[in-house]
Amino acid sequence: TIFVKTINTMNYNNILLEISDNISYITINRPNQLNALNSETIKELNSAILYSEDNKDVRCIILTGSGTKAFVAGADIKEFAGFSVEEGENLARKGQEQLFDLLENCSKPTIAAVNGFALGGGLELAMSCHIRVASLNAKMGLPEVSLGLIPGYGGTQRLSNLVGKGKAMEMICTSGVLSAEDALQWGLLNSICNQEDLISNCEKIASKICRNSPMAISSAIKSVNAGFIDGIDGFEVEKIEFGKCFGTEQFTEGTTAFLEKRKANF
Repeated sequence: TIFVKTINTMNYNNILLEISDNISYITINRPNQLNALNSETIKELNSAILYSEDNKDVRCIILTGSGTKAFVAGADIKEFAGFSVEEGENLARKGQEQLFDLLENCSKPTIAAVNGFALGGGLELAMSCHIRVASLNAKMGLPEVSLGLIPGYGGTQRLSNLVGKGKAMEMICTSGVLSAEDALQWGLLNSICNQEDLISNCEKIASKICRNSPMAISSAIKSVNAGFIDGIDGFEVEKIEFGKCFGTEQFTEGTTAFLEKRKANF
């Protein structure tokens, strides 16, 4: 499925988009609904991610929620409470293609700044990002089975990849909620910090990313992701992507700068 990106980034109803210092800041802005994901918000996130990916000035994306209570507290249940079997499957299929898979396969590193509740679709959104940093007040869980559902935006697969099959089974089947400390210990998070330091800590990671070759980073993302796709040989993808690097100006600049004992200018 091909989704057309919106060039005008100012017409969003549910998100905020700001680009500054090579970083695209995407904020889900529905604080009265604890930033819950509805279909319009998913479409707008799709647009903002595609816009950021196409923008040559952007080297990294930081995704967060507005306010201090929630990253994303879940999906907007009233939107699909009356759905049929077919409608339910289409909801999951479209959502994964439009947002969650798009985010995971983005050629620019994506950092989830988890600033509170990340439940259901919210945790699935965070898990689709390449890196996850959370504030100490964050709570994470996939409570779908308590609603007679299962995670439908890639949660069963990505959680298993991050924390292992046994812990994923426990978390999903109990609909349990993890504290930030436990999520860090389980391997669900890269790091945790005080809420007031959350964005600045994400910016520190982003600034380190921005010093490196964007082309090489894109190849690295593709290679790492390949190892988690059934039927794809990640080692083979790595060899091909490694070879591609040699044909680029960024490889020439990087190696020349190293030999000349200076910082590379990508």
